[in-house]
Amino acid sequence: MQYSICKVLGNETTDKWYTHTHRQTQTRARAPKPVYEQEDVKVLWNQAVHTDTEVTANRPDIIIKNKKEKTWVLIDVAMPADRNVVQKDAEKKLKYKNVCIDIQQMWNTKCMIVPVIIGATGTVTIGLRKNLDHDDVHEGSGVFPVP
Repeated sequence: MQYSICKVLGNETTDKWYTHTHRQTQTRARAPKPVYEQEDVKVLWNQAVHTDTEVTANRPDIIIKNKKEKTWVLIDVAMPADRNVVQKDAEKKLKYKNVCIDIQQMWNTKCMIVPVIIGATGTVTIGLRKNLDHDDVHEGSGVFPVP
């Protein structure tokens, strides 16, 4: 997912998604770069959000900040068993609700939580397509072209 976002933004990517990594240290496994920036859009991978209040859940998988549109999209990905897909979707929204509220208050921006939950056999929630089609995600981040 992070590879696709970077590719759409025009950031430097490799030909194959599975080689889209960089070596941070010799002892640590390969991982995507923590920050990609393209004009007004910044994509952060596995970075903490620092706010005035202490929030335990402050590290979503991907953060997309659009400075021009003044929007933040918090993306968290999970792959539970199929029977837990709906439960995990609600859990992710609740988990990042407080940090999203803090972002809106501190930086006077719109914030949206997009849980990407895909069951072990490919099951997704009805809300996944709705979230990706949402104007704040599609136009505000400038990242999600939905066919």
